[in-house]
Amino acid sequence: MKSQFASRRERIFDKLGGAVLIVPGAKVAVRNNDVDHDYRQSSDLQYVSGFVEPHSVAVLKGGKEPKFYLFVQKRDPEREIWDGRRAGLEGACIEFGADVSLEIGELETKLVELLENTERIYCRLGIDPDFDQTVLRVLTRVRQKERRGIGYPTEIVDCAVILHEMRLFKDQAEIELMEKAIEITRAGHAALMAEAAPGKFEYELEAALNQVFRQRGAERHAYSPIVGSGPNSTILHYRENNRRLADGDLVLVDAGSEYGYYASDITRTFPANGRFSAAQRELYELVLRAQLAAIKASKPGASLAEIHDAAVNVIAAGLLELGLLQGELAKIIEDKLYQAFFMHKTSHYLGMDVHDVGAYSLAGEARRMAPDMVITVEPGVYVAAEVGLVPEKYREIYAKVPERYRGIGIRIEDDVLITAEGCRVLSQAIPKTVEGIEQACRG
Repeated sequence: MKSQFASRRERIFDKLGGAVLIVPGAKVAVRNNDVDHDYRQSSDLQYVSGFVEPHSVAVLKGGKEPKFYLFVQKRDPEREIWDGRRAGLEGACIEFGADVSLEIGELETKLVELLENTERIYCRLGIDPDFDQTVLRVLTRVRQKERRGIGYPTEIVDCAVILHEMRLFKDQAEIELMEKAIEITRAGHAALMAEAAPGKFEYELEAALNQVFRQRGAERHAYSPIVGSGPNSTILHYRENNRRLADGDLVLVDAGSEYGYYASDITRTFPANGRFSAAQRELYELVLRAQLAAIKASKPGASLAEIHDAAVNVIAAGLLELGLLQGELAKIIEDKLYQAFFMHKTSHYLGMDVHDVGAYSLAGEARRMAPDMVITVEPGVYVAAEVGLVPEKYREIYAKVPERYRGIGIRIEDDVLITAEGCRVLSQAIPKTVEGIEQACRG
């Protein structure tokens, strides 16, 4: 892995020219008193260095002799008894490949030196006010040297221009980490489906996920898991996970593990009693057809909007056929009436972050997919249990919805790698046909 990070930095130096890139680590977030929230390093700093300790900043200075500076906490045995081992200045060089390691308290003074006679710096402002103020103070101090013939930066460029564009395209090592995260997630979903039964609580299913994820080496969930049963399956970002499953419920589980700082993002929907009802099966198979159409559309040259449209066309036609929508199909799509039941987009980037970085448009045009991008494909249909639970503009539509479909929420989500030939579904091993889901529920 050390060589992989070094290779990334070489690519960054090629893009930097004589500029300087500054990447701060994530801050420690206090939960209460002397208790902190679980710490996770910023994806950008981890991407360039592999360094996961807090109170750290990476600086890459380009030019004829490019150098990687890593600012870290020094070794402190007294604090390490409480908080764990630190790499320290020596470890920053030996273990993480820094050309120069310095104590984090020296950051501001050293940055003044590094930015002398540099025209451009790459950094991301607007995330951490303290970091922003550090950068501005440094710039002020460098400008003050102009009268001595020392140049100063006249451009601040968002580091996304370099880092996030690099992160958008995954190399083989990154894909393998994502595949590992997905395999752990597959096992978690399998355990959860086998655990489910009427009378169980949503949090008991979540606990099955937690156990499998940690047992198999995942550092954490890639995001807070959604375990929504019955009417909760129609809430897109449901979080409470505390309802008791009833016979006849569907259970929508949106959960993915994170492994080696890479995310998975999977949704499956299944019957609590192990058998789809006729109405559930009709809507489930509609969503599955839409997902397969969107996956087929996922290929080089396609935009995310075109992938979404492939799902929309299937869902709108299916809702019309099943009687949840009325009118002419073209008009339904034009007026976006399907959004009464399918109100979100179909895809987003996936990588180190579950909603990963990378520009969605270039020069004002929708970005086209290219090999080595990873996206999600996740259409859904959500039918609220009551008319009063939907926005006013859709209540007339809901008044005509057949009763047997009320309270059903379904989403099917897979992680998809764009390839030169089309795409590869990385999460293909996780069951999603009606028969496969029912078999998984039987364990």
